[in-house]
Amino acid sequence: MRLEGKKAIVTGGASGFGAGIVRKFAAEGAKVMVADLNLDLAEEIAAEVGGLAIKTDVSSNDSVSHLADVASSLLGGVDILVNNAGITHLPKLMQDVTEEEFDRVLAVNCKSVYLTAKHFVPAMTEAGKGAILNVASTAGLSPRPRLNWYNASKGWMITATKTMAVELAPSGVRVNAICPVAGETPLLKSFMGEDTPEMRAKFLSTIPIGRFSTPEDMGNAACFLCSDEAGMITGVAMEVDGGRCI
Repeated sequence: MRLEGKKAIVTGGASGFGAGIVRKFAAEGAKVMVADLNLDLAEEIAAEVGGLAIKTDVSSNDSVSHLADVASSLLGGVDILVNNAGITHLPKLMQDVTEEEFDRVLAVNCKSVYLTAKHFVPAMTEAGKGAILNVASTAGLSPRPRLNWYNASKGWMITATKTMAVELAPSGVRVNAICPVAGETPLLKSFMGEDTPEMRAKFLSTIPIGRFSTPEDMGNAACFLCSDEAGMITGVAMEVDGGRCI
C-alpha cells in the first residue's frame, strides 16, 4: 500500500501503459481518476479498480481545465499526475509527415504537458507537495529512423521533465519521466508500420532482455517514482526498456 491515501490522475489511462499504471496505483491504495478520450474504456477500467472516469482531450485547454475542476471537486485535489496520453505518426520519411500529423503529435505529446502544468501545478505548489510523472520513450533518447517528429516530441518531454523538476523542487513537487521501449499497446502497430512476425522480430532484436515493455512494467516503475520512497528523486528519465538504450 505504498500509495495509500493518495489521489491520482492518469491521462490516457484507459488502455496500454496507462491502464497498467492505473491498476498498479489502485492496487497500492491510490484513488485514481482515469482521463481518456475513450470514455467507455475509461469507465471499464475505473469500475475495475474502484476509481473515476472522465472524458478528456489533453490537447485542449478547456478540456484539461474541466479535468482539473472535476478532480478538485470529486477527489479533493491531486497528489499524483501522470501525463501518459500520447500518439505517434506512422513510420515515414520526415518530409512526408503531413502538417496535420505533426501538429497532432506535438499537441498530444507536448502541449498536453504544458496544459496539465498550467491547471494542476498551482494547487500542488500551494500544498507544498505532489508528484508528476511524464511517460516519455526510449525514442527520445535513442531515436529510430522514420519516426522523426515522434522522437522529437518525446525528447521535448524529457527536457520538460528536467526543467519542471528544477523549477518545482523548492515547492516540494517532484517531476520524473519513464522511458519505455515499444510494448503491447495500441500504438505498437503504428510504431512498426505493420504488425508481422518479421517486424516484431526486428524490433525485439534491439532489446537485450528480449521482450517488449508491458503495462505491468510501467505500472511498477511509475508506482516507485510517484511514491514517498522516491522522495529524493526528481528530474530523472528512467529507462524501462530491457537495455534498449545501452
